[in-house]
Formats: sequence, structure tokens, C-alpha cells
Amino acid sequence: MFKRYFQYLLASKNEHAIHSPFVFQLYTQIILAKKFKSPYFTAIEDLRKRLLKNARVIEITDFGAGSKIHKSTSRQIKQIAKSAEKPSKFGKLIFRLIQHFEPKVIFDLGTSLGVTTVYESKAKQDAKIVTFEGCPTTAKIAQENFDALEANNIEIVVGNLDETLTKQIAKIERLDFAFFDANHRYEPTVKYFEICLEKAHESSLFIFDDIHWSEEMQEAWQYIKANPSVMITIDLFFIGLVFFRKNQPKQDFILRF
Repeated sequence: MFKRYFQYLLASKNEHAIHSPFVFQLYTQIILAKKFKSPYFTAIEDLRKRLLKNARVIEITDFGAGSKIHKSTSRQIKQIAKSAEKPSKFGKLIFRLIQHFEPKVIFDLGTSLGVTTVYESKAKQDAKIVTFEGCPTTAKIAQENFDALEANNIEIVVGNLDETLTKQIAKIERLDFAFFDANHRYEPTVKYFEICLEKAHESSLFIFDDIHWSEEMQEAWQYIKANPSVMITIDLFFIGLVFFRKNQPKQDFILRF
């Protein structure tokens, strides 16, 4: 990861290297707006603090690539909160992106304890959010967190994503926004992307987590970028943004965040 991050730093650019008006505005006004504040942020980060202090041990069902840190299926909640939840700056970025693009249907692939999902919920409270979690125990805790923060527009789908995603995608007409944070391997990532692509449209935004987490994830990211339907990608190292805007020339950006 250190080597990959160093390579990213060498390749990444700032706003002065962006020649796309769409990406320039998005980068300068939304992605870099780190001082943006919302009254919801305090409650969400207070939830994160409580989870980071919670020493209760639970049994994990993991259908994904697993953790590079914790190999046991018995884990403390605070360990999951530390290793599986996205840091606050990414939760806040997702919040800003959702407020900007105003998606009506959001798929969240990988609920974990639900912190990032609450960011999505509070960003647009009239959106329909379907979040997918393989572990019933983790999903139960996430639901408790949703209830505590009154994030009432979230539906949790529990089970193996290989089975549940296809069923849920068939129930919707359009998918406006998707956050992929489930199985960090090449084949499942590509499979989930292609399933969701069936309901993507010109204004959809897909966000992929940990695109440089492993060689497999880097290969999956390259595959996604090469897809003919994908017109713009933005590599922020820890996450990658994918757009399908047909009126744009096909471009890939590596930008500092």
C-alpha cells in the first residue's frame, strides 16, 4: 500500500491539470470542500466514537476477501469499527456527493456497522437506500444504529451478495448511486459492477472503495475504467468515482484528496 500510495502521489494532479468543466467544478466545489459542515455530522461521528469504544465480541460471517488485520471470525465491535468503516472524511465526501447529485435510488454494497450508510441516509432523506450485508449479527447492530439516528429510509438486505444483489436490482427501474464496499476481490467486484450497470444511466454515480487495496482490486479498477459505458473516472486513491455521462469525452483523472 505504501508503494501504491507513493505512485499515486507522483501521478496525481490538482485542479490546474483539469480541462473538463464538469470535473473541475466537481473537484473544486464538492470533493475539496472539506470544511463543509452539516448538523448531522456530530451525531454520526458520536456514533463512530461509541462503536470504537465497544469491546463486545461478536461472531462474523464474511463472504468477502476478509480482513488483512483480523483473521478470527470472533471480533470486537471496536475492531470492526476501526478496520471496516470508512474514515469520516470519506463519509462526509459521500454526503456531499449525494447532496450535489440528489440520487433517488442508492445501493450500498457492504453495510458493516452502518456509519457510512447513515451519511448516505442523512444526505438525502427522501432517497430509497438499499444496503447489503452478509453477516446477520453485523446487520442487526447496523439496524440498531439506524434506529438510534432515525435513519428511516434504509432497507437492509441480509445474505450473500452473489444472490441478493440480482434480486434487488430486478426490483428497480434506475440506479442513481452505488457504493461498492463488499467483496474486495477481482471477480466479485467486476460481477457486482456489471449487475448494477444494467440499471445505470447517464447521471448515475458509482463509487468503488479501496481501488488500490490489492493487485486484484487494481485489476478490477482497470477493467471498470475500460468499460465502454464508463466515460469519466476519478481516482482519489482510497476510492474511485465512475460516471457515465455520454456527452463527455472518455477521460480518467488521478486527483489529490
